[in-house]
Formats: sequence, structure tokens, C-alpha cells
Amino acid sequence: MTQTTRAAVAAAPPPESETAVHRLKPNAIGLLGVVFMAIATAAPITAMTGNVPFMISAGTGKGTPAAFLIAMVVLAVFSVGFTTMSKHITATGAFYGFISYGLGRTIGLASGLLAAFAYMVFEPSLIGIFASFGTNTVLAQFDTHVPWWVFAIAMLAINAVGTWFGVAVAEKLLVVLLFTEITVLAVMAVSVAVHGGGPHGFSLSPLNPVAAFTGPSAGLGLFFAFWSWVGFESTAMYGEESKNPKKIIPKATMIAVLGVGVFYVLVSWMAMSGNGIDESVDLAGSANPMDVFFNPTTTYVGHWAVTAMQWLMMTGSLACGMAFHNCAARYLYALGREGVLPVLQRTLGRTHPKHGSPHIAGLVQTIIAGLLIAGFGIAGKDPYTGTYTLLAILGTMAILVVQSLCSFAVLVYFRNNHPETRHWFKTLVAPLTGGLAMLGVVVLLVVNMGTAAGAESGSLVLKATPWLVGLVGAAGIGYALYLKLRDPARYALLGRTVLEEAHER
Repeated sequence: MTQTTRAAVAAAPPPESETAVHRLKPNAIGLLGVVFMAIATAAPITAMTGNVPFMISAGTGKGTPAAFLIAMVVLAVFSVGFTTMSKHITATGAFYGFISYGLGRTIGLASGLLAAFAYMVFEPSLIGIFASFGTNTVLAQFDTHVPWWVFAIAMLAINAVGTWFGVAVAEKLLVVLLFTEITVLAVMAVSVAVHGGGPHGFSLSPLNPVAAFTGPSAGLGLFFAFWSWVGFESTAMYGEESKNPKKIIPKATMIAVLGVGVFYVLVSWMAMSGNGIDESVDLAGSANPMDVFFNPTTTYVGHWAVTAMQWLMMTGSLACGMAFHNCAARYLYALGREGVLPVLQRTLGRTHPKHGSPHIAGLVQTIIAGLLIAGFGIAGKDPYTGTYTLLAILGTMAILVVQSLCSFAVLVYFRNNHPETRHWFKTLVAPLTGGLAMLGVVVLLVVNMGTAAGAESGSLVLKATPWLVGLVGAAGIGYALYLKLRDPARYALLGRTVLEEAHER
């Protein structure tokens, strides 16, 4: 931030003024809370039961656990630069702030819009899969059909209430939901291990990285592996609401990446071992692919755990959607409080006077998610194969582009700032490697987009996905250039509202 911009912000009127920057509630969440919020966006039980069978049958095959291992290493390298920058910059619009400082305000605004766009479509995507799980679970357990839209409305309401009352409320609910879903998968994995690794014993071959490239489509499988982590980077956007963010955010990010990675590798490996490696391939390609998990759970834990797993698939997707709702609300709030458009500063940029939450931004996100769900429903899209899949691919492409830009922003930022913390690996090799790897994942998505969409491979939404992502990015660049020319003072504030010590600037 320039000295002129600092002075302008310092001269801002007191909080009571309508033009003052509204703060989120500080010290509302600790290390574990940030970790759980980030892991919730990954939805471990949904990633495992939803992605692993498909990866085995159509992607990385017998090397699926190794695909998660490869993704974990790449994301850990990416996170080195990401966390190093988070020690210097604390902002609710994490990528928005980081990229603005590294690559400039114009690319920063484009990235902020892309990140907000991604999180905004992720929530209705998760509402779709939650609604599908809800209808199927109630039908299986009670022989009663409840329309999917009933569950969709319920989830919209829960997410809206959670954001209105602040991150601490959402944290408490997510801790409970995540603990239960992680526990049931861990119990299955431990039970298989205790029983000698399944019918054929332990096999290390699924952990061999080479095996990840011997399946039907290594590129597709690796994309799904990376997809299983989407949202881990949300740790940084809770910096303003966390205790001691300079220490908490880097720790939380690495714990989320490595913790989720180890969990994915072990659970997928033990599920395959519990069936037998070859038998898992047959199950994954069958009419009931989730038997890859249900069979070993029934055999080594008991049928009660399968019943619990069906309910926890619901709660896991609920937790994931709630976390993405919080992410979207905070990005909208971050863009709003800087007055990207003047009207936004008086609406999206306000916080609740009591709860310190981005309540208006959260309400707007609820409306947007509701409209998207209604639109896909009216179009006759299945909530799982249509709404979930199409919006997840759209959001993933947008967020992967932003992650790539963030890596390069870290590299440039440390080349120009903070010589005392420059490091050949942390601020050069890691962000460069991470950025190139993220671009590689974007290519994997584009190449395998039709296969990943399954029954919706011919959908107009899918065909428009790269164009929609490009349009949002171009709109951000265009508007930033407009502000630079016509409103330099407003342009100077783009991506510059960060937390410095105990104060906003």
C-alpha cells in the first residue's frame, strides 16, 4: 500500500460513519476452528465415497491411493509459498489480497472476482449432492420419498443462519459434523488394518506413484485427486477473525493439506485392501460403486456403520456447503467493503453490529445459491449428476486458475518486498513449482472435462464453462482498468484492506 493510500485510510471517519470500514469480529476462532473450516470444504466422506470409485474405474485404477499421495505433495509445495505470504498479509479476501499485492491491482481484482465466483457456485453444487443424498437415504432407511427440493431449502436455511450469527457458530456445528464423518471412515480403515489388510493382506503396490499412471486415464484420476482438496486454501480468509493469524493461518493450512492427504491415502488404500485390489476394480465399475466402501465397512465393522455412513454422507456435504457459503460471503464482503462499486460498501461491505458477521453478504449469497438451484431444477437437471457435477467443475476451474496466479504472485511479491524473509525454496522454487503444477491441473480439467461430467458431457453449461471463467476474469480486468483511468482513488484501494497488527488498513 502506498503512503498516500495509508493516509487516506487512516483519515477515514470513525466506525459509526457509513463510509468506515466494517470489521469482522476479531479473535472469534482458534487454530482447530480454522483447520476444521478448511477441511469441511474438502468434505472427506464425499471425496472418498464419491471420487474414489470413479478414480478406480475410469482414472488412476489400482494406483488411486498413490494419486492422492502425488496431489498431497504438489499441494504441500504450493502451500509453502502461500503460507509464507500469509505471515505478511492478513485479509478476508485471501487470494484477492495476495494477488493484488503480488501481481498488481488489476490482476488482483480479476482474481478476487474469480474466487468469489467459484465459492458462489460451490455452495449450490453441494446443495445438489446433499439433496440427492437426503432423498436416497430417507428412502433407503424409512421407505419414504421426500422430494430433493425439501432438503435443498433446508440446507439453504441452515447455511444462512450459520453465517448470520458468525463464524464461531458455524465452527461448532462443523466440528461435530466433521468429527463424525472422519471417525466412521477411520474406523473402517483401522478395522481393515487390524484384520491383516483384507483377504489378500497388505499390498504396497497402490502406494507406488508409478501405479497412478497405469490406470484407464491417469489425467482424469489425478484431476479428481486434486479436486478432493478444493477449499483447503480457505484458511487464509479467516485470518481477520482468528487469534494470532500470523501463526495460526500458516499452521492451519499445512495441517489441512497434510492431514487430509494422509487421511485420503490411508482410507482409500485400506478400502481397496479390504475388498482385495482386483476386487475393488470390479466393484468400482459395477452398478453399485459405493460398495468399494460399503463392503469392507460391513465386513470389518458391521452393517450399522454403513447405515451411519449413509447419513454422514449427508452431513458431510452439508458441512462442505456451509463452509463454502462462509467463503463466498467473505469474498463478497471483502469486495464490498473496499467499494469496488460504491453501493457495495453500504451493503455487502457491512458487518452485523452484534455478531461481527458479513450478514448482508451471506444473505446475498443465499439468494444467489437459491436462484441457481431453482434454475437447474426448472431445467430438469438431476441434483447429483446435473447440479452438483456441472457447478463443481465450473467452480473448480475458476479456483484452480486463481491458485495458479497466487503462486506467481508470491514469487513476485517476495522478489520486490521483505528481503529478510526471502528464501530460495519458500519464496522461489516452491511458488514457481506450485504455480506450474496448478496450471497443469487446469489443463487436466479442460482435457477431461467431458468425461468428468459423465451424463452431462453434452450440457450447454459444461461447454460454456471455460468461457464463463474467462468472462469473469476479463470483466475484472476491464473494470479495474476503468477505475485506474476514471477513479484512481478507488483503484488504489483494490485488494489493499488488510489487517496490520490489531488494526485495519
